Amino acid sequence: MKILLAEDDPLLGELIAHMLKKKAGYSVDWVTEGEEAYDYAAGSSYDVLILDWMMPGGDGTTICRRLRKEGYMGAVLMLTAKDTLQDRIEGLDAGADDYLVKPFEIDELLARLRALTRRNYAPIQEDTVLIRNYELHRMNQTVHKGSDRIQLSPREFQLFDLLVQNKGLVLTREIIFDRIWGLDADVNLKTIDATIKLLRKKLGSSEQDGFIQSVRGVGYKLEN
Repeated sequence: MKILLAEDDPLLGELIAHMLKKKAGYSVDWVTEGEEAYDYAAGSSYDVLILDWMMPGGDGTTICRRLRKEGYMGAVLMLTAKDTLQDRIEGLDAGADDYLVKPFEIDELLARLRALTRRNYAPIQEDTVLIRNYELHRMNQTVHKGSDRIQLSPREFQLFDLLVQNKGLVLTREIIFDRIWGLDADVNLKTIDATIKLLRKKLGSSEQDGFIQSVRGVGYKLEN
């Protein structure tokens, strides 16, 4: 999961960023000013924006409202010490999807992030994708090679689709695990390696052909 954290308190910001990386394996960009948060959000792709309400250079509600007005469709979680009903209404009306009052436990923040990413904020993607000599059909979750249909399990299809969507990018095992199984699933990271092995076999591919590449100690990436 890729997260933008906008928090001007240096101690709290460092703690949250550290825990998101260490405990959940997320990729985190941390900024301390509102305008900086806007620039990062507008110029990159994040799964969730975590916006502090009170920041120099533009408060979280202003930044959220501005992004929504410009068509930003990603998930937004507001952090604030403001806890009245009217404050919550104001934050949600500004375009936030969820609201977490300080102080909070990191486990609750992680649970809220998982809940947000289970929703689909992304635009509908093209149904059929051609890559090498494969056709991936998202609507019916099938993969064809020429006239032959490749029988993939739902997990294998989701994993292949995730690699296709992020072609050329290295996906860590933690990110893959979070996106396909969920961090609270009762399986371990070795499941990813086993699923990759099965996926390669069904695709008629191998590690040597450079299609689905292993990045030692990190994860996997797909090359066209």
